[in-house]
Amino acid sequence: MGRSEFSQACRVVVKIGSSLLTDGGRGLNLQAIAGWVSQMAALKRQGVDVVLVSSGSVAEGMSRLKLKTRPKTLHELQAAASIGQMGLVRSFEDEFQIHDLLAAQVLLTHDDLSNRRRYLNARSTLLTLLSFGVVPVINENDAVATEEIRFGDNDTLGALVANLVEADLLILLTDQLGLFDANPTLHPNAKLISSISVNDSKLDEVAGGSISGLGRGGMFTKVRAARLAARSGAPTVIVSGKIENVITSVFQGEDLGTYLIPNIEPLAARKQWLAGQLQLKGSVTLDDGAVKILQGAGKSLLSVGVKSIQGSFQRGDLVSCLDSNGTEIARGLINYGAEETSIIAGKSSSEFEALLGYADEDELIHRDNMVLI
Repeated sequence: MGRSEFSQACRVVVKIGSSLLTDGGRGLNLQAIAGWVSQMAALKRQGVDVVLVSSGSVAEGMSRLKLKTRPKTLHELQAAASIGQMGLVRSFEDEFQIHDLLAAQVLLTHDDLSNRRRYLNARSTLLTLLSFGVVPVINENDAVATEEIRFGDNDTLGALVANLVEADLLILLTDQLGLFDANPTLHPNAKLISSISVNDSKLDEVAGGSISGLGRGGMFTKVRAARLAARSGAPTVIVSGKIENVITSVFQGEDLGTYLIPNIEPLAARKQWLAGQLQLKGSVTLDDGAVKILQGAGKSLLSVGVKSIQGSFQRGDLVSCLDSNGTEIARGLINYGAEETSIIAGKSSSEFEALLGYADEDELIHRDNMVLI
């Protein structure tokens, strides 16, 4: 899909960053929110499904509490999020009502999307809301999330939601013009990258951290989000939310921000889910033969190709498959726990019963439950 085809998108996910929403931490920027909502309403009038992923609950809470720096402890972050969420919800609801649109608040934790049944339930809820013509307003449930289940940034959440609803376009609104070939704050001559493949290794070199300090994201998280979104075929545009009519302009194909091209084949829905999960329970290191078979033939992982294991995982947990250099090449749902895997590593499936006293699946990870990275 080129920029000229964006206007054919039937479903768009828009993510708005904390710094934009809170005017650099000075409190909710109601004028800007009104503008973004007006643009999303324009898309709705064209028959486009719109899903909004909103950051800013912690930043707004900080503003209301008159805190100058982001809290460090989890309970302080949760308290700030609880306070800030009230203002966010009210402001979005008020603005959407002006355009005769209903909005629905949806709070998610990583646990909601890492559990397959809850993932499907969240998907059904969002698709039902869209069928009613409602605009879902999604945020991470910061008020109750613990460190173990935090998304870490709402860019990632935006990408996972794009996968969840099979969006045609992901727009990441930020306080920067887009992605540059060098840090523009350090290199005045840095040039904006208009378009680039999500697979281009250059992205890893130029993406940096959060500049504002208000959110948890930066260009690195946006690049990671674009790669996640690409797994369902969705292109991503990183662009400044301060540009007038930015959402509708991007939708119409104008050359704004950085277009990250998803030039990879979309994954099947189940494998999108596997690829999007961040809660890995452990890893297995493979020999070169197993790596070649996985990458070249797309076959299941057999225990004979495992050199070592790391972590404490149970049957059915998500584990990472590493090559000899420690690079992740695949991930999947493992058929044996860590203790059993350590016993059968390097062994043939014909030896399972003698080694374990029983034999379940011949494969350590079946190819249907595995995705290449």
